[in-house]
Amino acid sequence: MMRILLFLATNVAILAVISIVFNILGLSGTLDAHGVDLNLNALLIISAVIGMTGSIISLIMSKWSAKNAMGVHVIEHAQNQTEQWLVDIVAKHAKQAGIGMPEVGIFQTPEANAFATGMNKNSALVAVSTGLLQNMNADEVEAVVGHEISHVANGDMVTMALMQGVVNTFVYFFATVIGHVVDRVVFKTEEGHGPAYFIVQMVAQIALGFLATMLVMWFSRYREFRADAGGANLAGRQKMINALRALQRGHAEDLPGQLAAFGINGGGVQKLFMSHPPLEERIAALQNQR
Repeated sequence: MMRILLFLATNVAILAVISIVFNILGLSGTLDAHGVDLNLNALLIISAVIGMTGSIISLIMSKWSAKNAMGVHVIEHAQNQTEQWLVDIVAKHAKQAGIGMPEVGIFQTPEANAFATGMNKNSALVAVSTGLLQNMNADEVEAVVGHEISHVANGDMVTMALMQGVVNTFVYFFATVIGHVVDRVVFKTEEGHGPAYFIVQMVAQIALGFLATMLVMWFSRYREFRADAGGANLAGRQKMINALRALQRGHAEDLPGQLAAFGINGGGVQKLFMSHPPLEERIAALQNQR
């Protein structure tokens, strides 16, 4: 809850700063002088509502969505030794990390993968694939579980969702300003909105959205390094390194959004849009960890 309140407060503070900067620079007056009748303060508030609402709803529904999208079987009562071992490992690492016991689940896919989700670190979901259990040894699976528990303990699901909401806010705000300016100044629309406003706003949202995505993905890569370090602390550094090396031997399939646990290598411009750092960089970071 404190993390949500902090990011909401941050969002409000940034909106206030933008409003002050616009007033100091006289941009509101400049827009008015060119016939751009745009209430920037009202637009800021509307943008915040639009930008944050989707992310918060997505966060609230994250566990339900994950269970349904991935067909997760939640282990309520262990049916075999593997399930009992998995529940015990999650419980062990959750206790070490100082969080409440997450729900533990298994989903059917031949690829080695896992994810953690939930809006509350004391009521999260940690799920692993059947492929992970079949293709990795116990130490490697333990390290992956430690990685996911670290995501939960770090509040990464909440932070990621709210960061996305903040950037969505400013994408909508600046795209709307650009659309208004072009519609009023270039196409001389005097009342309401002409076709140019809708076209330009849509194009601006796409262009700004690419820039925003790069920022969000940068943070996503940063949190993966932190989760690797957390997994190393919980399960052991060599176990975490071995788990990442095991992934290099296979091909983990990307999962949508915050369900993804590990990423595949990429380079160049593609790297800017990767949610996960290349595996060799993650291994090197652990090897250099002091």
